[in-house]
This record gives sequence, structure tokens and C-alpha cells, in this order.
Amino acid sequence: MLLLENGNMDSSFLYFEKAKEQFLLAKDDFNVAKCLIHMGVNLYEVGDYFGAQETSLEAAKYLDPKIAEQRSLLCHVYNNIANATDDLKHYNQAIPYYHLAIQYSTIKANTLTYKNNLTVCLRNAKYYTESIKLSKEILSKVAKGTTEYAKFLNNLAKTQWLANNTYNPVPLFQQALTIRVNEKDLWGQNSSYASLAKYYEKKSADSSIYYLNKQYNVAKAIGSADDQLNALRGLIKSNALYSQRYLSTYLALNDSIQQARAAAKNQFALIRYEVEKNKTENLRLEKENAEKQNRLIRQRVITGASIFLLVLVAGGGTLWYKRRKQRLELEAENKVKETQLHLSKKVHDVVANDIYHVMTEVEYRDDLDREGLLDKLEIIYNQSRDISHNVDQRPTDEVPYNEQISTLLKPYSSNYRRISIAGNDAEQWDDVSKRIKEEIKHVLQELMVNMKKHSGAEQVVVRFEKSGQQLKIFYKDNGVGLPTESAQGKGVANTVSRIENLGGEIIFASEPGKGLSITANIPLI
Repeated sequence: MLLLENGNMDSSFLYFEKAKEQFLLAKDDFNVAKCLIHMGVNLYEVGDYFGAQETSLEAAKYLDPKIAEQRSLLCHVYNNIANATDDLKHYNQAIPYYHLAIQYSTIKANTLTYKNNLTVCLRNAKYYTESIKLSKEILSKVAKGTTEYAKFLNNLAKTQWLANNTYNPVPLFQQALTIRVNEKDLWGQNSSYASLAKYYEKKSADSSIYYLNKQYNVAKAIGSADDQLNALRGLIKSNALYSQRYLSTYLALNDSIQQARAAAKNQFALIRYEVEKNKTENLRLEKENAEKQNRLIRQRVITGASIFLLVLVAGGGTLWYKRRKQRLELEAENKVKETQLHLSKKVHDVVANDIYHVMTEVEYRDDLDREGLLDKLEIIYNQSRDISHNVDQRPTDEVPYNEQISTLLKPYSSNYRRISIAGNDAEQWDDVSKRIKEEIKHVLQELMVNMKKHSGAEQVVVRFEKSGQQLKIFYKDNGVGLPTESAQGKGVANTVSRIENLGGEIIFASEPGKGLSITANIPLI
């Protein structure tokens, strides 16, 4: 909890995950749920809304609404699910969860917060009448002049304006702002300035710019990167002068936020993966120890029977028994070693590689197929489970290299981008060394990442051609091209380095705004 309060979300997530596993072993459902609730909040804070939904729903499974102590936690669970669902813009799905949060809430302040969240969700879903009615009900129960009253008042004014564009919300906006200034509520002032700037956006450019500047300064003071971005976005749209002044700041801040959130999501995914992997390894070791104990018991029985037989047989029988015992022990030892090696390879080949590919697809695909992703994860889960149940299972057949190439490039296609592949026949890759194949996959991934991040291309063509002892790779897109200042970027440098390490050469042909062409020649000798 101390790590969470200090902002160390990745560390707190790890310890909550470990604590959850200990509480599961102890069959302590209440504390399992508490750990999952905190983990769900962590995921929501870094923008992993699907992860927040899944983890919070899992927490609800461990809580019994018939037990008063556990009922008090359900309101937090359902509020987090509703918030994540609302941020995913699934407003009609979020509304029932807000009602559940309100139903299970036992603290007045929490109840008002959940009701206010519901009014915002109703407004987002364009149920303005219901939202206004609930906002007025909330205001009637809050003391005037407080920061809470200002928050609910600002929310009501915004909803009434959206419901009727002839309505003037400014008096209520200013009333809420005055309270927030008097109470030194910077977060509230940030919200007020944003509301006023939005209202004046199409009515008075000067007023809108004034409040956007106010919001930007307050957002910087409270360290809210998202609100800084919103203010900068408004300033850039409002005036060409502001566009030139703030565009670089906006882009740098936006890239920083996206990178930080992507890193946090990946870190949380890796933490859960490592914990699950360790749990699987512990179960495997427990199973092996149990099997060893059974073997020892069986061997003791055999030994006792053999000793009895020794009394009845001649010296030749004694010698035969000793040799047989040595052979059985050696076979058992070899079997254990073989099983360990086999399991280690299976965990690496079946689980680790597949999970890495799924992570890459999540990171780089815009049109993420959630159902397809869940299917892939289910396959990985079943494969990892089968490892512990069937250690003698034969290794899965290696995927043909041409299929690996297709699978690698496919995630970068989208509704607005087409990836075309030519010359990727199975026989094309005959006699190509494993090292060259691995480097080609890395080169293609670098090209795809750079294309997706920088080119804005709608058509991408990748063609392979083998002539004699030369392998040629042709790449072309219709994007913005490769600016001169980006020629030595990290992705491009990595691509050049990999081709040159294979003894080959790579040629870039580009004019800004006219696409990019790349030709790589790789010797096969």
C-alpha cells in the first residue's frame, strides 16, 4: 500500500500479485479480492482499460454480497469497472455498473462520487434529462461553498448547455470557479477553465484562448499531463501563432505519455507472466517430488522383497539383482533429466515465444481484434497447461518460415493500411541459413515499426527474390518518405547494421512526401 501511495505502481502491482498468490494458497478470498481491487485501479491509472475491467471482474468473484464487510468492497469494484467501460466509450454498458456501485456504497461521500460519475456517463450517452435530474438531486445534498458543491455545479451547467445550446452556462461555471479559487482547489480550477474554454471555443476566440492558457498553467502546476495536452490541443487549433509556438511541446509531451503508458502496460503484463510462470514451475517441482517419493516407496518395497528372495536364491541371483537395481536407478535418473530438458524447451518454445508475439501485436496494431487475441491467449494457456499434464508429448512441428514471415507482417495491416507480400513461397527459403532468416525477421520488424510510426503509408509492398547466391528484399510504401534528418535514426541504423553484418548492402531511395523504397542484397554463401 505504501508503494501505491508513493506512486510506485509497478512495484506495488508486483507485490499485490505476490500477496494475491499467498492469499489464494491460504483460501483467504477477502484479501485476494482486496489485492485484485488495487491491481485493477493500477491498470486503470495507466490506461489499460481492458485489463482494469478483467481484473476488477475477477475481484468480484471473490466477494460475497451477503457478508457486510465484503459488500463494502463491491462498490469500489463496480465503480472501477464502470470507469474503465466509460473510458472505452461503451456508455450503455457502464451505466449498470455505476448503479451497482451506488447500491453497495455505505459511505455518503463515495455515494455522491459514484452518482456524479453516473451523471457524466449519462451525459456522454446523451441521456441529458436523466443526467440533469440526478445532478440536481446531488446538489441538494451538498453544502454550498464546498469544493464538492463546485464540482457538481460545474457538471450540471455543462450538461444543461450540451442539452440546449442556447443555454448560457457561464454564470454557473464562474460560480463554481470562484469557490474553487477561494478553496485553493487547483484540480477543480483546471476543470473550470476547461469548461469555460470549451464553451467559448466557437463564440469568442480570445476568451477561449484566455481560459486555455489558464488551464495549461494550472495543469502544469498539478502535474496533469493529459490536461496539459488538452489545453495545448485547444491552443493549437485556435490560432496559427499558437500552432507554431506549442506544436513541438504538444508532440513531445504526447509521445512521452504514450511511451510511459505503453511501458507500464508491458511491465504489468510481464509481472503477471513471470508470477504465473513461477507458479507453474513450483507446481511442476511439487509433482516431481511426489513422483520421486512414490518411486522411493516402490523401490523400498522391491528392496524388501528382494532381500527376502536373497535368502532363497543362490549367489548368482544376488549378482543379478544388484545389476538390475543399478540399471533401474540409471534409467530413472536419465528419465528425470530428459523430462527436465523437455519441459524447459517446451516452456520457452510454446509459451514465451507465443506470448512475445501477442505482446507485439497488441503494441503495434491499431485495429486490435480482441476476440482473436483472447483465442490466442486461450491457446497459449492450454499449451502451457498441457506441459504439466503430458511431459512425454512430442514437440510441436516447426512453423514454415514463409508462414512466420506472413504472421510477422500481418499485425501491421489495418482498415486503412494494406500490406502486400510477394515471393514468399516456401521453396524461396530453401538453403537460406537460420542466421540469415532470423536477421531478416528483425529487419522486417524494424521496417514495419518505422513505417507505422512515421510514414503514414496506406500501401506497403514487400517482395523477396532469390537469384543465384543472392537474396534480394524489396520494400516500398506510399508514405511521407524519409526526411534527411531521420536518416540516422535508431530503427534505420539497426536495419543497416543487420544487413551489413550479413555481408550485404542496403539502399534507401526517398523523397519527402513521395514514399520510401528500400533494396537489400544479402549473399547466401
